[in-house]
Amino acid sequence: MNGTPKVLAGPAFLALNSTDIYAPPASSIISLIRQIHLANATNAAQTATLYRGATNGNSPGTALCVAVPLPANEVRPIYFDDLVMKSTDFLSGLASNTNSVTITVIGHQIVTP
Repeated sequence: MNGTPKVLAGPAFLALNSTDIYAPPASSIISLIRQIHLANATNAAQTATLYRGATNGNSPGTALCVAVPLPANEVRPIYFDDLVMKSTDFLSGLASNTNSVTITVIGHQIVTP
């Protein structure tokens, strides 16, 4: 159903190198991200960086957030007023250590005619 809130990706661990978190489902669907939750699953401080753009992207100018600090065992929500993700937009990211930060992406989708 159009506009129904749902989990678009995750929960999943961010990798040490930039990898796709969210991939567009089809050219006829626009996804709107409302929230991203980053959770540090370790007893040590970590960081996370997120990008919007090409697959496995980490190009300058595409960062949504860079080295967001995550204290040990803490959760950091990031809110958007409908971050538009078209069929060519990927959400990718990385963490300071493998298997340390989980990400969950929440939003809704609209089917375009």
